[in-house]
Amino acid sequence: MKIGILKETRKGEKRVAVTPKIAKDFSELAFEVLLEKDAGISSSFSDSDYEEVGVKPVSKDTIFQESDVIVKINPLDKDEISKLKKGQTVISMVYHRLNPEFVQKMAAQSINLFSMDAIPRISRAQNMDVLSSQSNLSGYKAVILGADEMTKIFPLMMTAAGTVTPAKVLIYGVGVAGLQAIATAKRLGAIVEATDVRPETKEQTESLGAKFITVENDDTEDVSEGGYAKDVSDAYLERQKEAVNRSLYTADLVITTALVQGAKAPVLIREEQIKNMKRGAVIVDMAVEKGGNVELSELDKIVEKYGVKIIGISNLPSTLATNASELYAKNLFNFLTFLTEEGKFKFELEEEITAGTLLVKEGQILIK
Repeated sequence: MKIGILKETRKGEKRVAVTPKIAKDFSELAFEVLLEKDAGISSSFSDSDYEEVGVKPVSKDTIFQESDVIVKINPLDKDEISKLKKGQTVISMVYHRLNPEFVQKMAAQSINLFSMDAIPRISRAQNMDVLSSQSNLSGYKAVILGADEMTKIFPLMMTAAGTVTPAKVLIYGVGVAGLQAIATAKRLGAIVEATDVRPETKEQTESLGAKFITVENDDTEDVSEGGYAKDVSDAYLERQKEAVNRSLYTADLVITTALVQGAKAPVLIREEQIKNMKRGAVIVDMAVEKGGNVELSELDKIVEKYGVKIIGISNLPSTLATNASELYAKNLFNFLTFLTEEGKFKFELEEEITAGTLLVKEGQILIK
């Protein structure tokens, strides 16, 4: 089976789907790996790094002509879709619920399409979960970005000139990204609080030394599903706002991570709340690409409103391209070797991981 690694075409994307180490691992399992020239350059992997493990860089056209499986991080672009051959298999992140037209275009090429972002959050799929591995890095980088824009330091500091009090950090959303943000901020010496619609995250928050802000719930509203937060009612969001506002108005750094699978991100911080925040405070909106958790955030911009800096940088994993590529590549290796046997896809449609990720089979859309 020939695996073709495409160079990412998304603006600003620096990651690569397969690193030299993982290319070697594939080769040792009798996969043949093809690499589009310079695909790994932005991740600090040169063509010569791949050549050292037996992978020869080739043109993009050669990738499409010779590969059985084409792998990428982001969805194929329009020109790439037109190059697909009947029967080829494509593996990438797709976000199919937000991108149904893309899935239809791929299906029209009579190919097979697997979505890496649709891997179910179950124990035996943890080593394939790209959303977790990439979110882990994003949570770390969000704190570093916030620290860079703040006018204060994180830790308590006692000097001859006086005592500097520790910064206060508030984190919305205690998923993988939120937990890493909590851990990073705590390591830097901040006082950290966090909130989440899922009550089960309270113990995780407190285990990292942060305070969990509880939002009262009447227990009739289901707020989580399959490890992800669900879209909740306006009434619940209003209760959350009331519970969190006191901490929001005294915070030096606020990080929002709240995403709803397959839907637009919920707006958690409104303009009137930003008006009441401390001058010099910083907000990092990690959900900006999915519509944003902050009403005034702007995609890929840092803006200042009412004395508060709002960071809306998307694709944070790409800013840590080397490590992000290493983790994605390992997830992909585990996923692809799970799906195949003796050089062929098993297509076990009743199996949970396959059923959750196989969007298109031989041109037929299986998941919408």
